[in-house]
Amino acid sequence: MNRRNWLAAVAIIAVAAPLLGSCERKPQPVKIGLAVANLQADFFNQIKQSVEAAGAAQGIQVVTVDAKGDGATQVSQVQDLVNQNIKALIYIPAGAAAAAAPVKIAKDAGIPVVTVDRNPDGAAGDTFIATNSVAASKALGDWVCKATGGQAKVAIIQGQIGTTPEIDRDTGFKQAMAACPGLKEVAREASKMWMKDEGFNIAQNMLQRDPSIQVFFGHADALALGAAQAAKSANVGHKVWAVGFDGDPAALEAVRDGALDATMTQRTQLMGSLAFQSAMDLIGGKAPPKVQYQDATLTTKDNAAQFIAKHP
Repeated sequence: MNRRNWLAAVAIIAVAAPLLGSCERKPQPVKIGLAVANLQADFFNQIKQSVEAAGAAQGIQVVTVDAKGDGATQVSQVQDLVNQNIKALIYIPAGAAAAAAPVKIAKDAGIPVVTVDRNPDGAAGDTFIATNSVAASKALGDWVCKATGGQAKVAIIQGQIGTTPEIDRDTGFKQAMAACPGLKEVAREASKMWMKDEGFNIAQNMLQRDPSIQVFFGHADALALGAAQAAKSANVGHKVWAVGFDGDPAALEAVRDGALDATMTQRTQLMGSLAFQSAMDLIGGKAPPKVQYQDATLTTKDNAAQFIAKHP
């Protein structure tokens, strides 16, 4: 090789070597899985939006899957996320029956888990983020006691039996009723999917059996909105109070307009961003608190507008 060719070769190597080295050192992109119970529900959509926004802000890929309320589907989806080499899983169980399986699948693969809203029995996540639903439902029940003058026949429309929010919201409201003996439970029935049409059908049947019902508590806003619609259609000739839980945009507008009497507004956007940050902490070897409860705000016609303008 003559000197000119030799110098050219050295120059090429000098330019290429840093590029080759940078390719070798380039880390794999961090990928987080988000397994959502049912994106038909606004609450879960808000969690999704908040998690994905937090990921985009930090250049982290968030892979979202929607179980559409089916536990078996969610188990399969989480296995697929694990196969995609996610570094952490943010998990909202689709129900109670198979809720533990996705946590075990992730943990067996060495993947940390952040559970949101629902914590599987016997298979808790590394951290659990939720509203303190017992305290919030107690506050809602206390408000119902005052609003009704402490005397009313109450019907309960439950969420999915066995899920964390269903259990906790029922517990808190029962505590309020125990402190207000004039509130008498006269009917209860569970929904399967927390949906508005279920709330309507359940409330309609309840009112047909007992037109004297004066209060409906829906464990979710969608259930309460359905109950309020059923009560209006039934035209029973007396005031029927309808209260819910979540602070969904449609419910907040209904509260503002007087179609729904009250709800508990959850800090949904905060919960999503906190879930993302907790996942990043776990990836980085930091241990967030085992339980991260958030407050909810009693929302009536007096303060609904502020949450419509900006959801917490």
